Amino acid sequence: MTLYWRYAIPLLVLGLCGVAWLVQPWLLVVLGPAAAITIFDFFQTNHTLRRNYPLIARIRWMMEDLRPFFQSYIVESDLEGRPFSHQQRTLVYARAKGDLDKHPMGTELDVYSNEYEWLSHSVVPYTDLPEQWRLAIGGPDCKHPYASSLLNISAMSFGSLSARAIEALNLGAKIGNFAHNTGEGSVSRYHRSHGGDLIWEIGSGYFGCRSDDGHFDPAKFADQAADDQVKMIEVKLSQGAKPGHGGVLPGEKVTAEIAEARGVPVGQTVYSPAAHSTFGTPIEMLEWIAELRRLSGGKPIGIKLCVGQPHEVMAMGKAMLATGIAPDFITVDGAEGGTGAAPLELSNSVGMPLREGTIWIRNMLVGTGLKDQVAIGMAGKIYSGAQMAKAFALGADWCNAARPFMFALGCVQSMQCHTDLCPTGVATQKAWRQRGLVVEDKGPRVARFHSQTLYSLREITIAMGCEDPWHIEARDMRERVNGVRSDAVATVYRFIEPGSLVNGEVDGNIGEAWRIARADSFRRAA
Repeated sequence: MTLYWRYAIPLLVLGLCGVAWLVQPWLLVVLGPAAAITIFDFFQTNHTLRRNYPLIARIRWMMEDLRPFFQSYIVESDLEGRPFSHQQRTLVYARAKGDLDKHPMGTELDVYSNEYEWLSHSVVPYTDLPEQWRLAIGGPDCKHPYASSLLNISAMSFGSLSARAIEALNLGAKIGNFAHNTGEGSVSRYHRSHGGDLIWEIGSGYFGCRSDDGHFDPAKFADQAADDQVKMIEVKLSQGAKPGHGGVLPGEKVTAEIAEARGVPVGQTVYSPAAHSTFGTPIEMLEWIAELRRLSGGKPIGIKLCVGQPHEVMAMGKAMLATGIAPDFITVDGAEGGTGAAPLELSNSVGMPLREGTIWIRNMLVGTGLKDQVAIGMAGKIYSGAQMAKAFALGADWCNAARPFMFALGCVQSMQCHTDLCPTGVATQKAWRQRGLVVEDKGPRVARFHSQTLYSLREITIAMGCEDPWHIEARDMRERVNGVRSDAVATVYRFIEPGSLVNGEVDGNIGEAWRIARADSFRRAA
């Protein structure tokens, strides 16, 4: 019986075709292609389900394609979606469009769950606050400090995002007077289209300042860095989505425009190594940072990393003390971050989450007495004023966001970023898919989301009774330890005192990481 069942579907479809031919021949327009697909599936050898259940097995693939949309709009509750819930996305959409962003009848969160956390308000709110704040980024060796917004666009490359998406982001940055990070794909013509401030990110592929053999080219760097639109330079050591991993850009994706931006040949596969070739030790890294600062004419130079080995963070601190050289800023990327595609094992299992990573960087800079020279940027699921306030409580000086700015462009979290099939034209190079993304409409949305989020931060700062966001401390933020007990974050995590590392006053895991750190190597001391 089972053997003959295999033939039932092909015979049924062919039988229907025969009946249609005799009764209504025009039905063959529909049934003919179905019969052809059925016969093909029956005899092909690559897919078991289609061979055993021709035609109808294709419904499975259709449902797989539609699953993200059904799950997002029908299955998930407002709070369940990942990486961003429907409620979080709705907040961004409302602020980008200028719609009402209020929520009725109280929180939907379970305030007694272990995931709940909150900011402590004051009975005497500090109401006399400026409309906005700017942060001067630049240490003592920086000749051209940058007056940065407290929220900027995090690194997203042209090639990963579409040309129109890059244009709209830069238009939004220009309108809102904030910075647009280029991503490691370098500065493209679309980043320059509206004159918004740029943070030029340099990865291990050295795109935009690359020699023919893939190494760093000082002359090309100096030429690009001299552009007035480039306000800061960020050296990417690692990123949250795939920390410690290089990348490959296949030749078929290296179009003329991408080749122009990255300084590589058209149609040639390009590799980004896992590690930089310009340095191999903490001291060499800082010496190169000093060289970049000189070649750029004194612009702020920083590093970006997802924290991995804590002793490597401490090694950077020891190298700063040994050389007297420090970056102007450190951007901390959390393991929960990432706009592009990455191996699932790396996204799920490698790298330190943003909160712990930021605290390690904060403790290193505070413990070495260098915090006044080096600003900390925080990047990873920052989508609201409350998230920003929590970042400041942990030691951040400003925040970056990537995916929320994609939502402001119209991204619907369809999870198609790596397939070139993005339905909203944000993460695709296909011209017809980009058609729906109108730069003149989306640019102002980007600016509105930015301004409304900063307004929310200001409202929260007022409610907490703080003079500015930098006065928000870890003791002002609480989280649940369990269903019946909560505590201040300053108690849950360890925040060390200024100069305590160099004074030898820190024990435990922080003290051990400092002890085994070496200024001359990223390896552990014996």
